[in-house]
Amino acid sequence: MRNGILVSFEGIDGCGKSTQARLFCAHLRREGRKVVLFREPGGTDAGHAIRRILLRSGFRLAPYTELLLYLASRAQLAAECVRPNLARGKVVVLDRYLDSTIAYQGWGRGLPLRLIRAVHRQILGDLVPDITFYIDEEPARLRGILSRKRKDRMERESLAFSRRVRQGYLALARRERRICVVRRSTIEATAAQILQRWQEFLNDR
Repeated sequence: MRNGILVSFEGIDGCGKSTQARLFCAHLRREGRKVVLFREPGGTDAGHAIRRILLRSGFRLAPYTELLLYLASRAQLAAECVRPNLARGKVVVLDRYLDSTIAYQGWGRGLPLRLIRAVHRQILGDLVPDITFYIDEEPARLRGILSRKRKDRMERESLAFSRRVRQGYLALARRERRICVVRRSTIEATAAQILQRWQEFLNDR
């Protein structure tokens, strides 16, 4: 039984979604809400092992291998962490979820979107976020941020790849009412946009 609220944060690499997810959780805790945050891939022992293969290793992964590894990590996270915490009435915040898979493996890698959705539905069922915050930015503007950090395998992808991923996210936002497009600005201004959309979501529940 799902009593809690499932929230996801999405965006291309370097957009600041992880920072915003942490700030969002801190705000909810100050309000007295019970909230947990998980990142993908990861969140479980199996997920962390898969994360090392996906992001830190020197493997050249085929697109379908990459897809199935992400889904394996997500299935384990859902079983161990997401569903139990939702059943306890908590707000579960995910740093990446289904939309990342559609944007990166679908639009970025060119895998069939119908297949991704069908396999995801078979594995995860109806576990879809109640609200998603997608932080939007032109990929070229994030190149400087990524150049100053040690990049993982996905962050080393080309600008053309990142632009395809962004187009995927924007297409999803047009299709899915649960996705709130948040224009990237300063950390404070972006956080304020997110909290405003969150309050609107709560008012409509």
